[in-house]
Amino acid sequence: MDTHEDGWFGEEVAARYDDPADEANTPASIEPVVDALAGLAGGDPVLEFAIGTGRIALPLAARGVEVHGIEVSRAMVDQMRAKPGGRDLPVTIGDMATTRIEAGASFGLVFLVFNTIMNLTSQDAQVACFRNAASHLRPGGCFVVEVSVPDLQRLPPGETVHPFHVGPDRLGFDEYDLADQGMVSHHLCVHGDGTATRTSVPFRYAWPAELDLMARLAGMRLRHRWHDWSGAPFTAASRQHVSVWELPPDDPD
Repeated sequence: MDTHEDGWFGEEVAARYDDPADEANTPASIEPVVDALAGLAGGDPVLEFAIGTGRIALPLAARGVEVHGIEVSRAMVDQMRAKPGGRDLPVTIGDMATTRIEAGASFGLVFLVFNTIMNLTSQDAQVACFRNAASHLRPGGCFVVEVSVPDLQRLPPGETVHPFHVGPDRLGFDEYDLADQGMVSHHLCVHGDGTATRTSVPFRYAWPAELDLMARLAGMRLRHRWHDWSGAPFTAASRQHVSVWELPPDDPD
């Protein structure tokens, strides 16, 4: 992964990552994710790439699922360890494109949520991530990715910047590099004490068809593609997708 040790998620970001005002951290957003993942796991152990602060892993473990994690940011893991149950989940520090956990471990499910595949900012790194996921799966297991569809239709001709949030205390703009499928997400946040923070985080976007090809290169095939975690159909109007690729079962013959 082409970032420094904690990626873009050092102590300052990790400390505010679980902001309760963020819709992604509400039970209404988390519960459908946990429901879908628990169903796909089918009782098998699971591995979360970029486990972060345990936003999904901890409620999934509370369902009785055995959850392991890989995470590049020690600061994010420290936040998870401070939560109830956070010390019980085994986490390997490293990037999700190349890090292997203990030899011989295999899982029925590997998952990567909340656009995090785009934190790998080169095609090679994203391909490596798919291969790493496949290497952790038992035959018949699945790799699940939740990611947005590139929002290029919202760009006026000749423009490269799209505002995705404009409010009194937060501004957000995505800046696109159409030649290299790059995007930099710019955030300006004004806090209650009058201070402000500004961050710019690079991403690489990929279309669903490109992700399908990455899966095929890793020996997997598409099983499902949903609009969201409820299983609603993916359509041309969908601005995100949840895709499930399967490592084919062993041929009994």
